Amino acid sequence: MIKKFEERLNLFLVDPNHPLLQNHKLISQKSIFRSFSITGDIRVVYKIEGDATRLYDIGTHNQVY
Repeated sequence: MIKKFEERLNLFLVDPNHPLLQNHKLISQKSIFRSFSITGDIRVVYKIEGDATRLYDIGTHNQVY
């Protein structure tokens, strides 16, 4: 799982909108957050803060949403 996370994080850093990442803005209370996929069910929740991107949560779809 760590290797897959590293691969997807590196892809995110190069091309945040790559189709494999399924990057999207979250709807609801977490609307200031975005998410991208590590695997079919594992997601990373993040927020862009100025020039930085801060990762907030990593887990299954049900855990982070």
